[in-house]
Parts: sequence; structure tokens; C-alpha cells
Amino acid sequence: MSQPSTSSTETASSFGRANLAQYLSDLAAKIPAPGGGAVAALHAAQAAALVAMVARYTTRAKDADNRPVVDRIIEAADAARDRALALADADAAAFTAVGAAYKLPKDTPENLAARTAAINAALIEAARVPAAVVDEADEVLTLAAELFPIGNPNVVTDIGAAADACRAAAASSQLNIEINVASLPAGEGDRFATVLIRINELTARADALHADVVHAVRS
Repeated sequence: MSQPSTSSTETASSFGRANLAQYLSDLAAKIPAPGGGAVAALHAAQAAALVAMVARYTTRAKDADNRPVVDRIIEAADAARDRALALADADAAAFTAVGAAYKLPKDTPENLAARTAAINAALIEAARVPAAVVDEADEVLTLAAELFPIGNPNVVTDIGAAADACRAAAASSQLNIEINVASLPAGEGDRFATVLIRINELTARADALHADVVHAVRS
């Protein structure tokens, strides 16, 4: 995502540095990136931040017995948030690379072959990034589920919100994987079959955790 004076892929930390208003302005603009892939990564980053926040509220004296687990969750969630932010930038770069590959010359057999190879490589990378977002969402959802039974009940709804954000990250990533795989030659996209299956499992787990949180609130 771009700052007012930089391009969307100029620095690896642009999403981490940008303010919310600028991000939303860029997202709404008629520019190639950021788009849905970056949004998916930011869903994962927000989920990780929510898990870390709930964990930090679970450091009361009464939580002493669970402190080693809580500290581990905080560290893991903070690291996942940083990785997800980096993936938001990686998605913008990957999308830009796909567009650039399609603009390569195809006026000779050699140029056409080079263009085809560049397109396929760019499409694979454009699918790899959302697949990595799914990995982050999966890890964060696991952390959220682990924290749920021991987390501070005053902020239990934020665990549900984290689960919902993980679900959104995975479901949005599915769309970006599918569209890039669909443009690859037969067999090239097979490497993403496993992650697409995992997405269905992840969304089911997220829905279940959301339901558990609702039950806890109503009890």
C-alpha cells in the first residue's frame, strides 16, 4: 500500500507504517493494489493483535498458573501479526508482478515463451502469498482456541472477533488462490490443493470458536 509520496510496493514496511485513512483511501482508489489479498492479510494481522490483547489482559495475579502459556501466546501472536503485515505488502507486490508479466512483449516466439514463463511464475507467487496468509490465520486461530478457556472473561468477545477475522482471512485468501490457480496450466496449481482443503477446515473451526464464545457470553 502506498504512502502519499511512495508507490504501493516501494518498501517492505508500507502497510505497517501507513495510517488507516490512507490505507482505506488507497483501497478505494482505482489502482491495482492494495486489494482483496492485502485485506485478507490484514484480517490475519488484526486477529493476531486481538489474541495478543486478550492474552495481555490475562496477566492478573489470579492468572499466575497460566502465565507461561499466556506469555507464549503473546509472543506467538505478536510474531504472527508482523508476518501478516509483511504478507500484505507481499500481496501488493505479487499482484503488481502479474500485471507487469502480462505486459511483456509477445511479438516473437522467444518473447512469447519468456512472457508465458513470467506470467506463470507471477501467478504462482500471487497464489503462494494468500496461501501463506492461510498459514498465519491457522496459527492465530489455534492460539485463540488455546486462550479461550483461560483468557480474561471480561474480553472473551475479542477472542470471538479474532476467530471471525481468521475466518475472513482464510475465506478471502481462498478467492485469491482460486483465481490465480485457474489461470495456470493444468497441473501447475496442484500444489495449492492441500491449502484449499485446509481453508474449509479452518473456517469450520472459526465458526465453532465463535459459537463457543457466544455461548460463554450468554451463560
